[in-house]
Amino acid sequence: MTDKHVDREALSLLREVMEDGYPELLDTFLADSESRLHELQKTADAKVLSEVAHSFKGSASNMGAVRLAELCHELEAEAKDKSPSEIARLVADISSEFCEVRPVYEDERQHALTH
Repeated sequence: MTDKHVDREALSLLREVMEDGYPELLDTFLADSESRLHELQKTADAKVLSEVAHSFKGSASNMGAVRLAELCHELEAEAKDKSPSEIARLVADISSEFCEVRPVYEDERQHALTH
């Protein structure tokens, strides 16, 4: 099954590789994502937006959050060329995409802790 939001195969691979460290990896991803999202929402500085989007893109990509990584890539690449309203819309898209995938990672964490 292909999921445009989360690459389940990437998660399966991470689960195998990380073993007992998998729940902690998920916790770190969720906490870091919250922090980066907050930074994106409070800054208007294109350089900061681009840097935060770059690091967010990397972690999202590593965790299989494909659509989130794409949106972060778009913000990273275009932060300096976009109007404030376009940036606000992109940050809102990133935020709603994170809301969409967060339950997947929370479920993964619960499942990993109970098995």
